[in-house]
Amino acid sequence: MCKVYNRIGSLTAIKSHLRDNNVNDLNSVNELIMFQKNYLNSQKQIISEHSILIKNESDTLRAEISELEKTIEIDKYEAEQKLQLELNQLQGKLNKMHSMQLNILEKFIDYLRKLIVKMRIQNIENNFDYRIAYSIKQRKEELSKKINRNEYIISHFTEAVDESSSIYLKENERKKKIIDEINTLIYGAIGEQKVSTELGKLSDDYTLINDFTCSFDPPIFNKRENDYIKSIQIDHILISPAGIFLIETKNWSEHSLNNLTLRSPIDQIKRTSFALFKILNERIVDNILRRHHWGERKISIRNLIVLIDQKPNEEFSYVKILNLKDLNRYIEYFKPCLSAIEMHLLANYLLNINGQ
Repeated sequence: MCKVYNRIGSLTAIKSHLRDNNVNDLNSVNELIMFQKNYLNSQKQIISEHSILIKNESDTLRAEISELEKTIEIDKYEAEQKLQLELNQLQGKLNKMHSMQLNILEKFIDYLRKLIVKMRIQNIENNFDYRIAYSIKQRKEELSKKINRNEYIISHFTEAVDESSSIYLKENERKKKIIDEINTLIYGAIGEQKVSTELGKLSDDYTLINDFTCSFDPPIFNKRENDYIKSIQIDHILISPAGIFLIETKNWSEHSLNNLTLRSPIDQIKRTSFALFKILNERIVDNILRRHHWGERKISIRNLIVLIDQKPNEEFSYVKILNLKDLNRYIEYFKPCLSAIEMHLLANYLLNINGQ
């Protein structure tokens, strides 16, 4: 099996985008696609679940209201009995007070005692209903809230469901928007993974580096485009016995192929190929390739664009465009020109500069 390094670049970008936007419950490209496909159903499911929750809440409220009404009646009865007992005790105490005192001071003290008891009796009698009501006030307020809530659910069931499900629907909508923003990356990741899987079927003579990136300091001057190349990124680099294959993957529809606003992948792969040719064949070739008695050798770099489904009929300069099914057969067609040691040194060099 082919030796494979790094995970695909689109997947890295997807995970970063989701993490930055706090979407942590979708862990694969397939899950993202299924979420998009089932979005409307998931919205309906949320509403359905909250309809059940609201109905259950109403059923629970009815049971709680009935139980609370019974509790209030019991509490009211017990409060009445307690106050009546206190009244009876005070009345009995008052009846036992006799004016048998021998002097004026004792009579005055006895008068004050009776007055206090009478005032306590009068206070209880005057505030009897208030004290009963106060003793059950908290439960009555709780009962009132439950009754009002249940009446609202019965008369405004749809609104109650909307209020209950709103935060979940909005979160689902937010998640859909975030995922839709990276549609290109999602379908790109599917294509890149298919290419990586297909290349992985090659023998262990091959080394695959996914998501190869490299920066240059100083930048490489690109005479043809009259600019400087500061960095490169390519979906896949394959080190093979026949040399290096630069592979850019596009999971494009027919509409995308004909979309004039999309950047041509040929321009990107040409820049990458030129930069790698410069650093490999002008800087380190002598450290990798054995000299041949005929003269200086070069590392062969071939440019491929792999289309997963659709493919243009035209042929282009500098790059070969293939369907996925033709990829490995095309790569294996070329005759070997590198030894195992040379391929090993070349793979190690590219792995070392990857990400720098």
